[in-house]
Amino acid sequence: MRCVIARYPFDLSKSGVLASMKGVKPELITGESVTIGRRRYPVKQVGEVITRQDRRDFTSGEVTRAMARLGFACHDHPEAAPVHVLTPLQTASALLGSPVPLDV
Repeated sequence: MRCVIARYPFDLSKSGVLASMKGVKPELITGESVTIGRRRYPVKQVGEVITRQDRRDFTSGEVTRAMARLGFACHDHPEAAPVHVLTPLQTASALLGSPVPLDV
């Protein structure tokens, strides 16, 4: 598939993207991401690997559109992991060893 990223034309294929990303460790996802194989990568990391351009030269939207057209699953925001924060009573009881249930 022919696409333009940062004003440069690229002929991309799904198998080519899979081969390029094979063995690349995903960075921390803070924005848009794309699932390639079994891993989720930041869109900018994928764009940098497949185009060999600096991340500042293209937008995440350009890469997201290209990846979506190739059939990869694209995600807008990172999935937030649920965070369990102890209340002050639970923290004090944990420090003192008191048997206060944590689900109060």
